[in-house]
Amino acid sequence: TGVVPFVALLLLQRRPVAGRALLVNGPGCPGNGLCRANVHEQTRKQVALLNATAQDLFSLYLKCQGEPFSSESDKLCNPSGIFFPTFRVNRTSEKKEVMVAMYKLFTFLNASLGNITRDQEELNPTAKELLDRLHNTTKTTRGLISNLTCLLCKNYNVFQVDVSYGESSKGKSTFKKKQQGCQVLRKYVQVIAQAARLLLPHLSPA
Repeated sequence: TGVVPFVALLLLQRRPVAGRALLVNGPGCPGNGLCRANVHEQTRKQVALLNATAQDLFSLYLKCQGEPFSSESDKLCNPSGIFFPTFRVNRTSEKKEVMVAMYKLFTFLNASLGNITRDQEELNPTAKELLDRLHNTTKTTRGLISNLTCLLCKNYNVFQVDVSYGESSKGKSTFKKKQQGCQVLRKYVQVIAQAARLLLPHLSPA
């Protein structure tokens, strides 16, 4: 566990580690310069977009992996055995608690998408539609992390968040790489739907 600059966290290759994301440098938030004027609207749209496209991304991923993933996804992509951030917030949770949980979730997802994209660039380099969707999802996720950083810092003076990252697939067999990707994406479909239901009502301008 350690303090790592926020931007650096986005660039590091992920390992199964826990860390502490330093959202901003310095003793306080850098004023309104950290947040866009339409940050709440933009964050709502990003969460809604991720939720709306998650199932299609998962389905396309399965299609591109071929057999046996296409026909045995329920068995092979069961996410019960993989790590995913604990998500215990509900509709009665405080807004700050929800925002912190979301930050942890999407930081983990950003790392996982990087891992999956790297594997698919190696295993399915001609699957342009899949790679484009993975890149677009990653781009949206990073934008969402930036907006959550702003909201946490500006509204709640939260400068650091303890985060965890999933297991890297480096060195694993082709089958295991494909399986890990489908397990993460299956879990993502489930969690993003819950996240959207919980987060969107909280995103009214403060």
